[in-house]
Amino acid sequence: MVLCKIRGSQGGKAENMLNEREAEKFLKEIRKSGSILGLDTMRQLMKELGNVQDKLRIIHVAGTNGKGSVCAMTASILREAGCRVGTYTSPVVFDWREQYQINGQPITRQKFLEVLASVKEGCERVKAKGGAMPTIFEVETAAAFLYFYRENCQIVILETGMGGERDATNIIRKPLVSVITSVSMDHMKFLGDSLEEIAKAKAGIIKEQGRAVALRPKQESVRRILEEVCRKKGAVLSYAEAENACRMRQEGGFLCFSYGEMGEIRLSMRGAYQVENSICAIETVKILRGEGWKITDTDIKMGLKHARWEGRFSVVCQRPLFLMDGAHNEDAAKKLYQTLEMGFTNEKIIYIIGVLADKDYGKMLEILLPLAWKVYTVTPDSPRALQGEVLAEEAEKYHGDVTCCSSVREAAEDALALGEQEEAVILAFGSLSYLREVKDVLTEKRNAFERDSSLKET
Repeated sequence: MVLCKIRGSQGGKAENMLNEREAEKFLKEIRKSGSILGLDTMRQLMKELGNVQDKLRIIHVAGTNGKGSVCAMTASILREAGCRVGTYTSPVVFDWREQYQINGQPITRQKFLEVLASVKEGCERVKAKGGAMPTIFEVETAAAFLYFYRENCQIVILETGMGGERDATNIIRKPLVSVITSVSMDHMKFLGDSLEEIAKAKAGIIKEQGRAVALRPKQESVRRILEEVCRKKGAVLSYAEAENACRMRQEGGFLCFSYGEMGEIRLSMRGAYQVENSICAIETVKILRGEGWKITDTDIKMGLKHARWEGRFSVVCQRPLFLMDGAHNEDAAKKLYQTLEMGFTNEKIIYIIGVLADKDYGKMLEILLPLAWKVYTVTPDSPRALQGEVLAEEAEKYHGDVTCCSSVREAAEDALALGEQEEAVILAFGSLSYLREVKDVLTEKRNAFERDSSLKET
């Protein structure tokens, strides 16, 4: 196994510890700057922190859809191979600590306060030298680098934010592999209003003389851009060929398919689209294996079987069956449609939908609403949220039974009651920003039921 050396005290803990109130105040203050693409401030900040990112072995993952799933699958495979794996992903769905994980375990509050204290001091030094205050994503990314460095991670799986070339994570210079998942229209305000411009932004994570894996794009224009970027940079590009998967089926709670010499693969992560994500992960770790990392076929199969990624067609309640998915753009909607067609053709499906105003929600509704039996719309808790009333008006163009709810709680409770009555499947999808609230309602309901059952038994 290729291992990282145990590191010393460089980039050590800040002398002044933050308490939780101080941390919240600091994070609230820097959120005011919003999202600013570019690497100048990030370079200044990481210089103040000893450029610890240059001492990490990193797999860098960009793309429009599937990034988080590919990160989770790759990390799970590497854990099976005995690696100490750090994983940095965004956005957060259920718990802010899930953004930073080592071997599947989220960062503790104490560790986070320690690294944040160091990052805050770094920010103050940047400002004192005339630099700009880093953005929230830059601070979170710097904290990830510092945390994984201090914790002696052998390998880090690093997910970009919305972009690629000018994303704060792209400060890294020599990743082990640069991975590009599916590319589609999203974040046009920041990345460009054409698929080609977005593909070029994503391909910006590919480095000179590096190795890259990309899910083979269906669009020839996107393929040309990826291949041209690799040609100019002297990088070697490998395609993950989702078309090579065959004999796909649901069996015993697993999504099963066959893939070349690997034979049968079994996925716990639901959703037909997870097949292409798993193949992307397989081809990524094959490159590592070619570089001397000891990763067996068994490690790959068991890693994929055990991989979990909440919020991606994940089950949060069995009776009635309640699913959540982060589909929020046209490409993700098409993939979610395929999943529903494959496994839920004879079911009544109740939708809960909440989206952000800058998404192409009209196209998403057009694709998915024909499969719905009943539709609830909500307003996510986000400054970028589309009002549920506006979403309901749009949804009524494609469905005859749409209700706008005054809160996420109301939608979840009404859907649960109707789902139990009609033995229907419930699916909450759209913006990840409201799924945590949905899960909180379900957890509260489950805990209340268990308390009532316990009282009856006594």
